[in-house]
Amino acid sequence: MSKRLMQYEPEYYHQVREFIALLDAEEPELDLLEEKRIRLLEDQFVMTSSELSIRRRELQLHIQADPVQESLDFRRRRIINRYTTKPPFTIRYLQQKLDQLLGTNKAVATVDIQNFILKITANLTDASVFNEVNYTVQSIKPANLLYVQGTSLQESLVLAEKAYFSGTTRNTKLSTRWKLGSTPFTEQGEEIRVI
Repeated sequence: MSKRLMQYEPEYYHQVREFIALLDAEEPELDLLEEKRIRLLEDQFVMTSSELSIRRRELQLHIQADPVQESLDFRRRRIINRYTTKPPFTIRYLQQKLDQLLGTNKAVATVDIQNFILKITANLTDASVFNEVNYTVQSIKPANLLYVQGTSLQESLVLAEKAYFSGTTRNTKLSTRWKLGSTPFTEQGEEIRVI
């Protein structure tokens, strides 16, 4: 018996079998209706949207997404990026957009004011993220700036120190051994590894 729906009915109906069967049949439909209502509410916001809603927004923004290569989270961030990309251009605004898109301190934007060059250095390994960075920059940069993409690959370097010592013999003493123009000033001895 559906106690959840029965509580809204008068007590007279609590013992009627047909009415109990009717409420039992209605309960799954009402549960489904509640699920759809919640899904509709969540689809109103990009970060909680379903894939169907994301696809609809991508069509509105003329984005050709590749669901196989791009995650749903990236597609949501790209839509938010497209909605919030509005001029005026400042380097601080561009840096904030890059931090939102890639993560904090993953890209650095600099402007060479004298030569009108905008340079963005980032460690990008994903083509779809690279395309979104390019779209973002092209949509908010002024027309008089030249955009240059710099690639930064983070790799760890291992440094090793080695030190060598070699003795030298000075031949410039006025003696019988040294002859100007024919004998070198110094002679280098054998190298000995110290470290």
